[in-house]
Amino acid sequence: MMATKKRELSGVQKAAILFITLGPETSAPIIKKLPEREIQKITFEIANMSSVKAEQRQEILNEFIEMNRAKDYIIEGGIDYARELLGKALGNQRAEEILEKVTEATQQFRPFSIARKADANQLLNVISNEHPQTIALILCYLQPDKSAQILSALPEELQGEVAFRIATMNTTSPMIIKEVEKVLDTKLSSVIRTESTIIGGIQSLVDILNQVDRTTEKNITESLEREDAELAEKVSESMFVFEDIITLDDVSIQRILREVDVKELSLALKGCSEEVQDAIFRNQSKRAAASLKEDMEFLGPVRLMDVEKAQQKIVNIIRRLDDAGEIIMSRGGEDAIIV
Repeated sequence: MMATKKRELSGVQKAAILFITLGPETSAPIIKKLPEREIQKITFEIANMSSVKAEQRQEILNEFIEMNRAKDYIIEGGIDYARELLGKALGNQRAEEILEKVTEATQQFRPFSIARKADANQLLNVISNEHPQTIALILCYLQPDKSAQILSALPEELQGEVAFRIATMNTTSPMIIKEVEKVLDTKLSSVIRTESTIIGGIQSLVDILNQVDRTTEKNITESLEREDAELAEKVSESMFVFEDIITLDDVSIQRILREVDVKELSLALKGCSEEVQDAIFRNQSKRAAASLKEDMEFLGPVRLMDVEKAQQKIVNIIRRLDDAGEIIMSRGGEDAIIV
């Protein structure tokens, strides 16, 4: 087989060309560490590759070097750090292309990668009877919203215990991760591979709690307070709920209001304290504030579920603006959180 253009090659074909370029002494130790299925695919391509242009070999070698450089940068300082350095060296467009490929490769071989694609209800049925530590380990590797759905569906007495274990988890042995993967492998009839061993911690729990309903969040935080008051305080300091808008400065609130739908805002303010409502009204024009008050009165009685949903949408906007550096959210202040 003779490859013609780099962009037409599959990942396996690129790997085959890379190993040909590196030579047998360098390639052999690497190939031995690959899964049997991948070895078969790559060796098949090598055996059937009659010739490769020197230019193409150099392009693939450069891509390999760039991707490894990106991985090193990500490990050293995170995705933003990698984006900045690669952008300076290769240009922003090329940097984004490389980071996208690295991210795809990382997700493919991340522990519980198939579980991340599975339905939350299916996963719940599979892991609900497992030990709380096992459940916590699995939830740390899932998307926060999926973990939140599973955590919310667990029995109340189990929610707090699992949440505590997530928050206090730091480093897990690769052997333990591998054993848990084998269990899921059997139950989900899938193949799962391992990679990272550093998981869990307070931020992992906060990411999950930010996705659950308020009732579940309250149950978990109260359970944490009983288990470890200091830990519960650290978790609370990292959380942001709708009522915490009173901790923001007026400029930030005004920036948020430009992004928020008026109907969502009127629903979100139903039942809030006067302090929260005043924080919104004082950052609007008199006409806009008067109109908002009329909308709130016009709504009449509303379901708590709808109010919380509207509040969560606004909180998501606040977090997005915070991540973008357009507002500043207070962390760990002394302002009371209104529930």
